[in-house]
Amino acid sequence: MEPSDDVALDITVTNVVSVFRTRCHLNLRTIALEGVNVIYKPETGKVLMKLRKPRITASIWSSGKIICTGATSEEEAKIGARRLARCLQKLGFKVRFSDFRVVNVLAVCSMPFQIHLIQFAKNNRPIASYEPELHPAVTYRIKHLRATIQIFSTGSITITGNILTEGTKTMNEHMWSSVLNKKR
Repeated sequence: MEPSDDVALDITVTNVVSVFRTRCHLNLRTIALEGVNVIYKPETGKVLMKLRKPRITASIWSSGKIICTGATSEEEAKIGARRLARCLQKLGFKVRFSDFRVVNVLAVCSMPFQIHLIQFAKNNRPIASYEPELHPAVTYRIKHLRATIQIFSTGSITITGNILTEGTKTMNEHMWSSVLNKKR
């Protein structure tokens, strides 16, 4: 494949982590006894609640803070969080959905070629680090986007960070030329 060929990358968002508050105290024991699809973890002081549609898992603390994981888009994360708040309202709590925000996005993509990691790390030294004894990937950090990219020699790329879904596409376009130059 020539560097001038135009290849579209298939970036897949695999996990969106979001946080919201209920603005009320939650009795975990009541949620555990009366809720559906609930796992009570008294040793950690939280309740895990799973929703089937959208497919998310929520960690619920008595302070009213709830962390939702497992969504595949920001819209799905918000819908799941609102459904979770509605479930808590049906259990008798005076829940008010507030302070919703996406805190982390995990996306993956695969390059159609392998990447020479040692050369890539040397050429991008300030923002890329490669320690093969510790991890089999180059860690590429983009500070202004607050994101970390793991680049594997097979061409697999994992993108994590507190970024919007559109930011993952911008980030991959930002890296495309530097990765393309270091293919095997």
